[in-house]
Amino acid sequence: MKLPLFKALKQTMIQDVPAYANKFFYSLGFLSMICFVVLIATGTLMAIFGPDWWLTTGAGKYLRSVHLWATQAFVVFIILHLIIVFFSSGFKKPRRLTWVLGALMFLVVLTEAEFGYVLRGDFSSQWRSLQGADFYNGTGLGHWINNINYQQVYGIHLVVVPLILITLLFLHYALVRFLGIAKPHRADVKVPTVKANHKLLFARGGVLVGALLLLALALPSPFLKPDTVKSVAAADPKLVAQTFMKEFDRSSDTATYLDTINPYTYDTRHIYVEQPYAQAAAFTQSPNLLERFNALPEATQAKQIQQATDYFDKAYPGRTDANNLLEPAINSLVQLAASGLYQPALNAASPSGDHSTYALRFLADTGVMDERAQALGITTDQYGMLREEKGHLPPGAWWLGPIGVLNHTVLAHDDNGDRDGAIILGTFFLLLVAFPYIPGLNRLPEVFRVYKIIWHVKR
Repeated sequence: MKLPLFKALKQTMIQDVPAYANKFFYSLGFLSMICFVVLIATGTLMAIFGPDWWLTTGAGKYLRSVHLWATQAFVVFIILHLIIVFFSSGFKKPRRLTWVLGALMFLVVLTEAEFGYVLRGDFSSQWRSLQGADFYNGTGLGHWINNINYQQVYGIHLVVVPLILITLLFLHYALVRFLGIAKPHRADVKVPTVKANHKLLFARGGVLVGALLLLALALPSPFLKPDTVKSVAAADPKLVAQTFMKEFDRSSDTATYLDTINPYTYDTRHIYVEQPYAQAAAFTQSPNLLERFNALPEATQAKQIQQATDYFDKAYPGRTDANNLLEPAINSLVQLAASGLYQPALNAASPSGDHSTYALRFLADTGVMDERAQALGITTDQYGMLREEKGHLPPGAWWLGPIGVLNHTVLAHDDNGDRDGAIILGTFFLLLVAFPYIPGLNRLPEVFRVYKIIWHVKR
């Protein structure tokens, strides 16, 4: 006796199909949907229990690994599905809109995957978020998307993109259900119509879920301890002091960033030095040396900035100059950072109480993240987005390989690489979406004749 749920589910499925539609290649769309269901289930649980759970507990780490492998499989099956539809010319009229929706889903899935990597909570996610922010800012999208704002990315990943994806998936399947599986476009190719083998389809889905669960157990999601201001200050207080001085005199990478759009438009002197120092001075009931500094003549200020810069470059941690107001102020911030209190102090500078943008940009300004990413082999120059770290499985965002190729070829000496890379990739995706409507180009699959293998049916 069939359960009502399975009976209702079967009624929504296609009943009569071309004989080749029971092949594995024609299960790819269904298997993609299975991956999506797994991602929704695991993602919901992770959202309920929070980052501390998925980063520190055994069950949380395992579920995070399942989520990662489901993402990998999701991308694989969507790409394979597009390839099969391409080579079998399954996009021809009246199915052109079906292709358009599928191509849009592919783009949305890649975007969702990258937001997911940013949220994972380790060093790899920190590094990815910085690289993504550079890309968005270089293309102008940074006006709307701050890739290093954890809260914003969290909302986009959990709500906005899934809703878009569900809508596209519903419309895509509705068209497939209405039009049926594409039959051979060649009149001389005759393929019998048979009943769809739903049992085989669900069996394949069950095997996929089992494989994801086993892969998550055998090859768990890696975790690279994230950098914090505290850890860097404890390991190299001199470096942190020098970075504070660069933020103060506005010569840091963040202060001199070329793409002056969100999240790089704030005053680094105020955010990183004046505001947290004022909090610390008020808490300890100490004189605010920076207020006294700001009251000095400009020439005296410039002289003290140069003296303090020389001190932290050459003499630190030796005796500070009693006549220089900056040296003891910066030194107290270094101590605040090493104690772990500096990073939370950045909260007050953000109306939302989210300091991820400020803290991550400060860490980037120290240079330690670049050095660590280089050592791990995950920089853009090392095709780093394709892997989590050197020699480690599971693989990273291998689907970003084309970006790495562009960075090493046509964009190798391009000062506007982010912008031009986005133009190239954007053009490719536009062509992909509009492919069925482009005369001549839409006949390309017939040249390869791969459809002979896809349609072949043993009788």
